[in-house]
Amino acid sequence: MTSAKEIELGLRDALDELFMDDAGKKESRLPKIYDISLNEIDDFPDHPFKVRLDEDMEHLVESIKERGLITPITLRKKEDGRYEIVSGHRRRKACEIAGLQTVRAEIKELNRDDAIILMVESNLQRSVILPSEKAYAYKMRLDAMKRQGQRTDLTSSPLDNKLKGVTVAQKIGDETGDSQPQIYRYVRLTNLVPEILDLVDEGKIALRPAVELSYLKEEEQTAVVEAIKCDDCTPSHAQTIKMRKFSSDGRLSEDVIDSIMSEQKPNQFEKISFKYDNIRKFIPLSIPYKDTEQYILKALEHYQRYRERRKNEQTR
Repeated sequence: MTSAKEIELGLRDALDELFMDDAGKKESRLPKIYDISLNEIDDFPDHPFKVRLDEDMEHLVESIKERGLITPITLRKKEDGRYEIVSGHRRRKACEIAGLQTVRAEIKELNRDDAIILMVESNLQRSVILPSEKAYAYKMRLDAMKRQGQRTDLTSSPLDNKLKGVTVAQKIGDETGDSQPQIYRYVRLTNLVPEILDLVDEGKIALRPAVELSYLKEEEQTAVVEAIKCDDCTPSHAQTIKMRKFSSDGRLSEDVIDSIMSEQKPNQFEKISFKYDNIRKFIPLSIPYKDTEQYILKALEHYQRYRERRKNEQTR
């Protein structure tokens, strides 16, 4: 609810604009930035993007200590008078770590669904986005647009690419580079139990097998998690397809899961996996998450050529 003070300020701004020249009117329409107490700001409900206390955060904190917050965060006013972050969770956290009491912010009048759409749009500009973050972000935006009465085709198959007209998924795809089927695959990940979703984020289970596992019941997924721990390996795409078929027939038991997991995978070989957080500091911010493997391979090739040159120099 708008307070009497806010109404008074609004009327004053309107009257002031009547007597401004063109330059003054143009300046008055620029976003107004306020210093808002950190204690008055709440996180966005079910915010899908993680705030990591990593090397990037350390750099941001140091920058804020030296130069202050350059890009203001975006807030919306809540009904209880407090504020809610729409864009800038990392910046708010960095200001808190830097010891600031207030944060520079632009305050926008947004309803819940408009706030969700803006929150997703602004966070999808990050250089590194985990599959789980995309999954919940895409789902929140699709649901918000569905409530606004826009077409989302959420009942369509995640692999259906023959829909007529422009769908919300296609609009999101134009902004992010993910195809419509890919967006629906990410949304399917929201049906995974946390343990499997973590394996997807760590790169131990690829997207396609994860989508197949998302169709299993929760107790069946939990049984798959236990089998992964026991066998110390993850299921292939073909194995997850087989699990989904047994599940749809009502025949996916723990014994069946163990039997499928023990099958020899095509071209099976030893694999080495890394936790993404452990190698993130060696990868430039400009490299997207999906290109991490290619970047590491090129880096190893470059290092191998360096070793060969060194070896040749020493034998001369």
